[in-house]
Amino acid sequence: MHEQVEGGFGAWYRRHRWWADPLGMAFLSVVMAWFGFRGIWGPFSILQEAVSPWWSLALALPACALALVKRRLPVTVLVLVTLLFVVDLLTVGGIGTLVVLLDVLWTASFLAGPQGRRVLLIALALSTAVLFLVAWLFTDVSLAVAFLIGVQFGAIFGTDYWWAVAVSQAHELAELHRQRAEAAAAVAERDRAEAVQRERETMARELHDVVAGHVMAMAIRAEAALSTVPDRTADREALQAVRDAGLDAHGALRSMISVLRRGDGTLAPTPRWADLAAIVQEAERGGLVVRLVVDDVDDLGAAREQAVIRIVREALNNCVRHASGADVEVGIRGSSAEVRVEVRSRGGVASRAAAHGDEGWGLQMLRERVGALGGVFAAGPVAGGWSVHARIPREATA
Repeated sequence: MHEQVEGGFGAWYRRHRWWADPLGMAFLSVVMAWFGFRGIWGPFSILQEAVSPWWSLALALPACALALVKRRLPVTVLVLVTLLFVVDLLTVGGIGTLVVLLDVLWTASFLAGPQGRRVLLIALALSTAVLFLVAWLFTDVSLAVAFLIGVQFGAIFGTDYWWAVAVSQAHELAELHRQRAEAAAAVAERDRAEAVQRERETMARELHDVVAGHVMAMAIRAEAALSTVPDRTADREALQAVRDAGLDAHGALRSMISVLRRGDGTLAPTPRWADLAAIVQEAERGGLVVRLVVDDVDDLGAAREQAVIRIVREALNNCVRHASGADVEVGIRGSSAEVRVEVRSRGGVASRAAAHGDEGWGLQMLRERVGALGGVFAAGPVAGGWSVHARIPREATA
């Protein structure tokens, strides 16, 4: 049904009304002349004798022709049709020019902006007042009749003006709502994209912090066992380490899959101070010699505590990958204003498994995490090794 309406007479009329309306008004003027409508503005006529109603077409048809360009030149057409109406008012007194003037006034009011509408409203008020004064002072009608004529003209043209303004404002309101809806949809789409990006970044961090570390540890321990002379005790220790890392990676993956499928649970356990000893022990099992110093780091808060532990874990994992067998100093020192974390390695050799590493993603994630807390992060080579350094303020920066 909707498609039939859109493709029926209504759609045809909307496409061709620019010429259909003037043609219809011209036909109406001819019919009115044929019925003999003339002299309806009798008190204003300056003619001494009645004329044929067909003379009204001399003014109505040019007005209809002007209406063809009412949307391109609304003000100009309104002025010219008004002049034709005034001439008709003072002579034949037909109805054709009145119909055209109402149509042109409606179009001009509809297309005008706020300033143009105020001008039109003032012009209508002045025209009504002038018409009343002319009828009272220059015709033979009484004051009451002159007042009635002014009220009639004001009501006719005022209603036409009000209708056009109301329709125009309704269109403007609909357009405003459409723009707001589009803006809201754009914001929602942007928020959705940002949410998806945040989820991706979270998943990337979890994969890197939990799964990738365990998998790389498995590869490094297996490589170490394969590169040495077979030894039952050492090989079993390596297999045990690979098994433990594999179980840890499997548990982390199960947690992530549970979150993705059902939305329950957490992606990974939050690292705490209690995990620091296990992280150091795991690094030592990977071949490092670690010296840990912790001083005055109480009451950091959950976010800063997690950041410190993740920095140490990532730095030690990188040492296992790129400097196996190195001496590593881990220092975590606090003050009243900030906490400083430094991991410095000396010596060691790179593992072949490190060639398939994460291309610095871990350090980039640490830099983003520290930056979000208002801190400063740096990592790079130093004399004889590598250094990771971070300074995190105890209070959030403004």
